[in-house]
Amino acid sequence: MMETLAKIDGPAVAFDYSPRTAMTAVSNGQDIFLSRGGSAATRLHHGATPSTDALAFSPGGRRLACSLDNRLSIWMVESEATAIRDFAFSARPVSIRWSGDGTWLACGLETGGFALVSMTDGRAEIVSGFPTPVRTVCWSLPENALFASGAFRIAGWSMTAPPLEGETSGALETGRAGLVPVETVAAHPQKRLVAAGYANGRITIAQIGARDELLVRPMGSAVTALGWSGDGRHLAVGAVDGTVAIVTFPAQMFK
Repeated sequence: MMETLAKIDGPAVAFDYSPRTAMTAVSNGQDIFLSRGGSAATRLHHGATPSTDALAFSPGGRRLACSLDNRLSIWMVESEATAIRDFAFSARPVSIRWSGDGTWLACGLETGGFALVSMTDGRAEIVSGFPTPVRTVCWSLPENALFASGAFRIAGWSMTAPPLEGETSGALETGRAGLVPVETVAAHPQKRLVAAGYANGRITIAQIGARDELLVRPMGSAVTALGWSGDGRHLAVGAVDGTVAIVTFPAQMFK
């Protein structure tokens, strides 16, 4: 059975759903629409913008983060949608991820690294120095850590020492460095583990803060997406050649 959560004019380029508020946000690439509990979608009035390609609800579902061209806009959407914060970057955000407690936002940028935003004090900085674009970022709840693609190894930081103003003491040496860039990362929902997919199709799982890796696949089509199931037993994989697969691990695999 398929349930329609929202219907808009034009293609659905980006969407997110908040189970806390039963709210759906959808973008057709320019306009953003909100639907509450399956009701008719209403347009979010944010003014003209040439590109809206990423959306993300906060963990509680009360706020919505939107990429608006080279900006990140934060809206309160509890009742009448209201813009509360706006951040300008040097490049377009291509992915948006909230930390588990809703106090941080990380945005992969089209070029130049990723943006890290503190929702506590409104501070925003670019973390640069990546050899390739940072297409994905993710948060580890068990480790209170942030990870990013775009480097020749899994790039990660403990949020006890966020990577702001050149701070490096929180860097987590995770997995092994190589010659092929990481295209996507996904932190395990329950364990101190992070999965990485590479441009040559390699897929690994590494313990956070350690060099040891589990090789899931040695090579293949470039990996574009990874996602764990809620119980951490299944890893979904998407690749450039159109393949979508699910890797299932034994129940006692990650003790």
